[in-house]
Amino acid sequence: MRGTGETQMFALVNTPNGKAPVELRQVPEPASGLHEALVAVQAFSLNRGELRSFRNNEEGWIPGQDISGIVLRQAADGSGPPAGTRIVALMDEFGWAERAAVPTQRIAVLPDPVSFAAAAALPVAGLTALRTLRHGAPLLGKRVLITGAAGGVGHLAVQLAARSGARVTPLPHSWNARRACGNWVRPTWWSASSKRKGGSG
Repeated sequence: MRGTGETQMFALVNTPNGKAPVELRQVPEPASGLHEALVAVQAFSLNRGELRSFRNNEEGWIPGQDISGIVLRQAADGSGPPAGTRIVALMDEFGWAERAAVPTQRIAVLPDPVSFAAAAALPVAGLTALRTLRHGAPLLGKRVLITGAAGGVGHLAVQLAARSGARVTPLPHSWNARRACGNWVRPTWWSASSKRKGGSG
């Protein structure tokens, strides 16, 4: 992360030799590149891959891929949303901080009804679900079985497949986990033990 060396901010940094995996520290605010907007981070989410990365990165590294927030300064090249815009974004790292320099091609404008917390859980899981479903596209009228349907990627895949016109059968880890899938599917449920639950084919 390129720091300005002047303005300081708080961030959660990697502490491989510390008492905990991360520690809240003051670090330099990032310097935005030509195609990057400076964003005030309002929420971020945690991905499993980031936890594994703690072992492979040095002291002081800042993790963080999924963020949401408000643009403080538009990119110098004029690309991306202007200052004051609510956004959600996908980064490679450095998102677990008060502010982040985000490439504008990785930013999406966040509709007002969507909370920062909800949006921050979308980028990695949502794109994984979308790209997976595209392997079977077009989905209109197809029967689609989605395993892990109550997980981060799975419950988004259920919604995306249903919106695409597929007949979705979710396979959650357990019968109780079916509630995480919401009302997006036809009334046919399977548990991880392959025991039929409710509805007819």
